[in-house]
Amino acid sequence: MFEWIHQVPILSVITYVPLAGALVVIFGMKSENSGGIRRFATGVALLDFLISVPLWFEFEPAGELFQFRESASWIPSIGVRYEFGIDGIALLLVLLTTLLGVISFLSSWSAIKEREKEYYVFMLLLQTGMLGVFMALDFFLFYVFWEVMLVPMYFLIGIWGGSRKLYAAIKFFLYTLVGSVLMLLGILALYFYNAGGLLGYEGLGNPRTFSILQFHEIGSQIPGELQWWIFLAFFVGFAIKVPMFPFHTWLPDAHVEAPTAGSVILAGVLLKMGTYGFVRFSLPILPQGTWELLPWMVALSLIGIIYGALVAMAQKDMKKLVAYSSVSHLGFVMLGIFALNTAGLNGGILQMINHGLSTGALFLLVGVIYERRHTRMISEYGGISSKMPLYATVFLVITMASIGLPTLNGFVGEFTILVGAFNRTWWWALVGAVGIVLGAAYMLWMFQRVFFGPLTNPENENLEDLDRRELLYLMPLVILCFWIGLYPKPFFAVLEKPVDYIVRKVDADYAAAVATLPAAGAETEEAR
Repeated sequence: MFEWIHQVPILSVITYVPLAGALVVIFGMKSENSGGIRRFATGVALLDFLISVPLWFEFEPAGELFQFRESASWIPSIGVRYEFGIDGIALLLVLLTTLLGVISFLSSWSAIKEREKEYYVFMLLLQTGMLGVFMALDFFLFYVFWEVMLVPMYFLIGIWGGSRKLYAAIKFFLYTLVGSVLMLLGILALYFYNAGGLLGYEGLGNPRTFSILQFHEIGSQIPGELQWWIFLAFFVGFAIKVPMFPFHTWLPDAHVEAPTAGSVILAGVLLKMGTYGFVRFSLPILPQGTWELLPWMVALSLIGIIYGALVAMAQKDMKKLVAYSSVSHLGFVMLGIFALNTAGLNGGILQMINHGLSTGALFLLVGVIYERRHTRMISEYGGISSKMPLYATVFLVITMASIGLPTLNGFVGEFTILVGAFNRTWWWALVGAVGIVLGAAYMLWMFQRVFFGPLTNPENENLEDLDRRELLYLMPLVILCFWIGLYPKPFFAVLEKPVDYIVRKVDADYAAAVATLPAAGAETEEAR
């Protein structure tokens, strides 16, 4: 149907369309033309999403692991190549990024009223940075995009944020920068070990390269002690971005102070870059380091699940409550990933997508009521379902998706994670289940306080229900929550091959068991 995408460098097109749009806004549009800038930037984001949709239809789950490959020499003196490609994991994250991009732009129309030109330029640049991270197959290229996306988010929080915006922006920048520098050291350690040795370790003497797939191949040959140190360097960079306990303290400040669209992108996409880093790099490249640090990773994940839920339960600000819920939900994702089996990884990766949809929608919904009342305090509301029935209905659906009600997306991801965790150690699943119960408690408590009971605050008497624009950007998220909850098969289909690949890399026993299956099948056929 979409054969044309095989004739063009489709991944580069998707990545740089927002950059091209940003350049047009900078050099071709006047700041006074705020309406035109708003419509043009949203049109660029919509175009980017429409260009990315054919990837879903043309991706072959049973085909090559990485598809739509693009490769060209870039800095040959140190072995850097411009290399793009996506597997099933990156495919879902790219589509999530382009979809939330359109929704974030639409939600900004009524929320952003000053310096709109600069705002939409930074939003478009952020899109390019995020897409490049998920598509890069060269470590140098990956690191460039990883750093590029840091700058626009810093300005989005620092200029268009709330009353403590500068504190939140600087804290976000410093945390992420520290993690990035340590991650860079880990990348350089891999590079020099592969090319000939590192600080007393006898290297492999391969040609210099930053190819991620090359590092996947040499991972099992890296000495265990070196793997431990490199894993630790990657861990800090990725754990801050997730964020895992105790590296999470920047997140509530950044979420609360960021504009609504910034919170949506932060929760929906940026946090996934940390979990994506563990899945793409730490597990397949550093299997021995992964196993050695596994108890610590699971412990921090379980602490994050319970701690995030308990702190969320104590919040009086809706946005801060949703922010702390992300700490709990991402702890759940990390638990699935570090179950190190197919069920856990499938559930963890799907839950990355689910969190992006449901928590992104929650931030949008909090933004809707904030624009009308300019307060996010739960105590300021009560009984508003009588004035905003449509808003209350959408909020209820997303709340149920967030707590994992069957037929909605959260249930599928959480159930699969629990299966993976139970297969590894039963009490991991038990602690995870306690986190789910706590999650239901704080979400339902918030919903009850905001929407039910008598309408006691006179300032809520004239609240207007969702308008057409708000419905337009919320309904795709509602539909996707039901789609994944009722029919997740297509999503698990695109994840099957990359998940199997990762588990084979990190678990030698699993790889050996799988390798015997064809032989066993052949013997059975012969016996027949």
